[in-house]
Amino acid sequence: MKRWNILYRGPLSSCNYGCEYCPFAKTRNTREELKDDETRLLRFVDWVAHQTDREIGILMTPWGEALIHRYYRDAIRQLSHLPHVYRVAIQTNLSAPVDFLRDCDLDTAALWTTYHPTQVRFEKFLSRCQDLDDIGARYSVGVVALKEAEDDIKKLHAALNPNTYLWLNAYKRDPRYYEESDLKTFAAIDPHFRTNTTYHDSLGKACRAGHESFTIDGEGNARRCHFVDEPPLGNIYRDGNQFPGKLQPQACPNQTCGCHIGYVHLKTMGMDKVYGDGILERIPAE
Repeated sequence: MKRWNILYRGPLSSCNYGCEYCPFAKTRNTREELKDDETRLLRFVDWVAHQTDREIGILMTPWGEALIHRYYRDAIRQLSHLPHVYRVAIQTNLSAPVDFLRDCDLDTAALWTTYHPTQVRFEKFLSRCQDLDDIGARYSVGVVALKEAEDDIKKLHAALNPNTYLWLNAYKRDPRYYEESDLKTFAAIDPHFRTNTTYHDSLGKACRAGHESFTIDGEGNARRCHFVDEPPLGNIYRDGNQFPGKLQPQACPNQTCGCHIGYVHLKTMGMDKVYGDGILERIPAE
């Protein structure tokens, strides 16, 4: 059976955290905007339910924090029980309740969680991770590898379940930010850290984006990638049965690719072998 990996991002644009680098820090959607976001999400869930001729993996990548809204938790629960959905995951700061996962298919549902040391007490975040362990949930944990966060990262690494993958996102705004000693320190915690420090050459290279992997927005517009500024490939609602034919193998039009959710789909990177079925929730196969 053919497989699609879909990155879904609706119009939600609010967050309960105030990270300095984020444009959505401490922003709020109106009640009407949230209702619109819910309507669009439910329409997407219904569309996925009818795509029974292929395996589907979904990673929700909201602009902000989504799991604080019940309708996202309900959507993940529903999607996890669809037999043709092999994975449904969401990026989250883990501030929302996680008990909803007890009603999910735990072989399918997963969380991509991020620890923000300036926004949440260490003990509270670790407690949520322990809750996930008690439930038996699939999840990864990540931190932005800022130098000033080194002690927090080491503390978290020591406290997490040894089976939990702790990934580190490199700070790439300054290409000279890391000394070699920093790279060694962070790579000792995340063996894939050095991969994330690089803007990988991608122009003209084969990529699963636009063929086996694509993004969908709240209106149903499908694009090959979050990072390619091109007109939509099509619309999953308007194009109906014609939509699959609009997905074709395509080379990357960008000079470089520097984000994990982008470069993992470059065929030259071989990340499918590293992550296997955990590619959406960022959990290596080994």
